[in-house]
Amino acid sequence: MKKIVTFIICAMLCQFSCSSSSTQDQNTDPDNENPSEPSIWSIPIADIFDGGPGRDGIPALENPGFVSVEDEFALLDGDLILGYKNGDDIRAYQHIVLDWHEIVNDNVGDVSIAVTYCPLTGTGIGWNRVINGQETTFGVSGLLYNTNLIPFDRETKSNWAQILNESVNGELIGEKAELISLVETDWKTWRTMYPTTKALSLNTGFSRTYGVYPYVDYKTNNDFFLFPVPKDNRLPLKERILAVIDETDARAYRFTDLVSENLVRETFKGKEYLVVGNGNFMISFELDANSEGLQFNYVFNGSEIVLRDNENNEWNIFGEAVSGPRFGQRLKSANAFMGYWFSIPAFYTTEIYNN
Repeated sequence: MKKIVTFIICAMLCQFSCSSSSTQDQNTDPDNENPSEPSIWSIPIADIFDGGPGRDGIPALENPGFVSVEDEFALLDGDLILGYKNGDDIRAYQHIVLDWHEIVNDNVGDVSIAVTYCPLTGTGIGWNRVINGQETTFGVSGLLYNTNLIPFDRETKSNWAQILNESVNGELIGEKAELISLVETDWKTWRTMYPTTKALSLNTGFSRTYGVYPYVDYKTNNDFFLFPVPKDNRLPLKERILAVIDETDARAYRFTDLVSENLVRETFKGKEYLVVGNGNFMISFELDANSEGLQFNYVFNGSEIVLRDNENNEWNIFGEAVSGPRFGQRLKSANAFMGYWFSIPAFYTTEIYNN
């Protein structure tokens, strides 16, 4: 199952497992971690690559510390974050930390969340850590499929494909992850929307150069890939897009699609979707029987309110009605996430939205 990669790539990836003050930072071989682990995979074994550091060589964070916007920490206005809101508890998980740890296991009020981020595909996806009634945590296996993160859950040691949101090996093979809605945007936009937000503390217990991107020019160089992956050249390979997923199909939306209108309402695979955004964020909702009769207008002016409808309800970026007769209701989040363009057709039959 292991592939031979160049010494330079291995050396670059193995730096993740060095210089840590925590016992989480052990570099172990995922193939030898549990010899009794089932060898059956639901994805092609030939396309699974060993990234180098081994299981937990890239250390996931568990219940990390957070700091408020009044505290000093290394975040620039343009730094990307993954935002989450549970009531009045509002948190930002910044890419400059996720680039080095890839998974954050957190408890936000009554929600046990795993914020998973793959720096090689640019995909940030939230998972519920309660599986079949049992809370677990996720770690980084060190393996990659289509150059995408393969987390493992510590309860059963099952391996999961991040972009597929599914266990692909082990006791839970075929089990789907319950998605938790995250919003990707830049730090300036997020803190303007939510000035009471907290962000990950850089005091993680690990010695990392947060703010220094570990993959050189990978995220901007369309010709630079560390591992083999199918490439679809309909769009620039590293362009950040929003992917709406329906089973084995996807539709991709570009930031340029939302420059003039800021709102797209259309049907995909028989379901009606609302895609909203500007140059700083894109979000999407699946309109159901409770919401399909509403007519929405984009009204974002920097506050958390993004939409207003014909009933005079106001909705925030998470689809929560924050005022109006439907106060307290919530639009259904689409199965969607942001990522580099190349990563979506590598997993799904993908259409590109054409306005």
